Amino acid sequence: MIAPAGFLLPESVLYSDWFGVLATFVAINTVIYVVLGSIKIFPKVRLRRHRGASRRSETRSIHPDAPV
Repeated sequence: MIAPAGFLLPESVLYSDWFGVLATFVAINTVIYVVLGSIKIFPKVRLRRHRGASRRSETRSIHPDAPV
């Protein structure tokens, strides 16, 4: 049994302008996806704030006098 070796383009196609534009688009698209994937992998960076919308205004502890 012979496995297919793939599809080879002639050299004239590889050096054509439209193929260069396509290769550039694919390269930029790959870089964008790598950056977006890297952003998803790492935890979100939060600026250190003591008070703000992300903080509770009152305690939810079972001890009502606990600090907020």
